[in-house]
Amino acid sequence: MDSQIVAAALDGQVSSWFDQFGLWAFYLIVFGLVFSGTGLFIGAFIPFITGDSLIFASGLLAARNEHINIWVLCIGIGVAAFVGDQLGFVIGRYYGRPYLDRRSGPRLRKAISQSEKFYEDLGWWAVVVARFMPWARVLIPAIAGIARMNYYKFLSGNLVGALSWGVGLTLAGFYAYTIPAVKSGSYAIAMFFIVGSIVAGIRSWLRNRRTV
Repeated sequence: MDSQIVAAALDGQVSSWFDQFGLWAFYLIVFGLVFSGTGLFIGAFIPFITGDSLIFASGLLAARNEHINIWVLCIGIGVAAFVGDQLGFVIGRYYGRPYLDRRSGPRLRKAISQSEKFYEDLGWWAVVVARFMPWARVLIPAIAGIARMNYYKFLSGNLVGALSWGVGLTLAGFYAYTIPAVKSGSYAIAMFFIVGSIVAGIRSWLRNRRTV
């Protein structure tokens, strides 16, 4: 389905939440969907309702509706995104990894070992970049937990990703109501982190070659 059609349809849906349920219920619905997109893995099934289109449409509505405080919306979405990823990481680390350790054969053990090395070298960038990719944002936190990525690296990467994605795209929606070019420019944030991850990946590959 064309992304603009999805965004337009979701914009109408988001507006109806405010009209039907009121201001605080609107906030809770948006924050709950953002959180559950990664924390409860709902984004794997309905990514367009829990992801970019939702928060962009929420920002658009905030620009049209004086009752919606854009900063409450931005901070709430950023916190919901952050907490959702933290929950995904905890589930992967404390439930997913023990499950795999009890049942894994040689091939799976090798895959886990490779994942551990990947997250040791590039995990921070992977967590940040995943925020801008619908399927990756759901899976990466749990996989990082399974791979036992350093908790503080995950924490900082999650914080940067949640704020740049959640706050950035919400503000992009807000300002795109009066400045349409902002919508295109907002994805420059994503490009910055994606290019950074590629550079980090090349550096890690070259370093590994030298140590072989």
